[in-house]
Amino acid sequence: MSYTVKYEDIGLKDYKDTWDYQADIFRKLVDAKKTTADTSTSSGNLTGTLIFVEHPHVYTLGRSGSENNLLINYIQLQAKDAKFYKIDRGGDITYHGPGQIVGYPIFDLEMVKIGLKEYIFRLEEAVIQTIMESGLHGSRLTGSTGVWLDTEIKVKTRKICAIGVKASKYVTMHGFAFNVNTDLSYFNYINPCGFTDKGVTSMEKELGVKQDIEKIKEALKRKIKGIFDLEWIN
Repeated sequence: MSYTVKYEDIGLKDYKDTWDYQADIFRKLVDAKKTTADTSTSSGNLTGTLIFVEHPHVYTLGRSGSENNLLINYIQLQAKDAKFYKIDRGGDITYHGPGQIVGYPIFDLEMVKIGLKEYIFRLEEAVIQTIMESGLHGSRLTGSTGVWLDTEIKVKTRKICAIGVKASKYVTMHGFAFNVNTDLSYFNYINPCGFTDKGVTSMEKELGVKQDIEKIKEALKRKIKGIFDLEWIN
């Protein structure tokens, strides 16, 4: 049986406001699961949410990351019109900005009947299949999450999509950051995901032309729906 999910594209929105918004949805789903467990009622109506958003310039640092991977100070951050947050996802530091599809799936993995490792694998697969439609070959990198290009050539390996998630009671939050038309210069001020020897790229850079981000969103949404066996609800 398909897992029912509400899809929301909330456009360009402040990172902290979006974090609070998804955290509220996350808490409500976790609390609802506790209630159904306590009352022995069915949890079949506990629908998930998939949020697509673009953020103004912001750097986020996961709970296992090091602030040393942010290579500029707070005054320089302000000069770049960027913000910085320490957050409760896995992973190290990354950048979010306009032209990047940030996805926050708030899913009950028990309903999907998968574990966290398979969940991350499927997120990666959705992006791999999306960029394949444009002729790009993405793959996974051993020892790291996300989607990469040219993993077989160490000096050319570069990341096109970062993934960092959190889960409680098998409910997920945070998610992925997929570079479509992203201003990659902002990655120069961090060691992306803690790496000092790996590059970052975007669809625009790889294909040499600005992409129709709405078409990419629709393709990605379609891939996520199929890979996770979802049913969209209004």
